[in-house]
This record gives sequence, structure tokens and C-alpha cells, in this order.
Amino acid sequence: MTYVPGDFAPSLIRALDIEGPLPANGRRPGADTGDAQTGLLEIFRSEHVKFGVWECTPGGWEIENRVDTETMFLLSGRVRLTTRGGEPIELSSGDAFTLPRGWSGRWDVLETVRKIYTVSTW
Repeated sequence: MTYVPGDFAPSLIRALDIEGPLPANGRRPGADTGDAQTGLLEIFRSEHVKFGVWECTPGGWEIENRVDTETMFLLSGRVRLTTRGGEPIELSSGDAFTLPRGWSGRWDVLETVRKIYTVSTW
């Protein structure tokens, strides 16, 4: 299910969308460790906001000066985030967090992770 501009019906996620297979989205761009294969179900997209479900197999990558803000809720799996110059933190199923615009650091997927996300460019 993807939002279409001009369609004013609410965008929603049902349990099947969260738990079922996601459409393959290829290897995570910039991945420098592991295979980092992704799946993506985009539920909503507008000029400034994206909302959906994303999954990634183990792998890691650097992020330099994020251009947007992303808020996430981990449904399953385990990741390690390391803010540049900071200590690593491990997050797992049930954790929610935000990476703000301008954030730099490293993502390492330790166990295949699935998340619900909202990305905003405002």
C-alpha cells in the first residue's frame, strides 16, 4: 500500500504488512560490511514525509551528516548505533529512537532488523 497524492484516505499498517514478507529493495547503498540486503514497504509518501516498514540483514555502513530526520520503532532484530565521537549503543525489538538531521555515525545490523519508520525533510 502506498499513498498516492490526491488520495485522502488514511494510510495505515495492518499486522500482515508488519509481519509478512517485504518487497526486496536490494543491498543497502554504502554498506561496507556484511550483505545488508533490504526489504521495504512504503505506506505513505509526500513531498516532506515518508512512512513505512524496512528490514535489513546483517551489515554496516557510515552515515555522514543526515539530510533528514528519521524516527524508528524496532519490531525485531538488533542494531548497534555509534554517533561519531560517541560510544556505541545497542538497540533491539521494542526500542524507539530518532536520528536527527545532521547526525553522523555508524549503523551496524547485528541481527536482521525490521522497523517502522517515519522520515521527515522539514
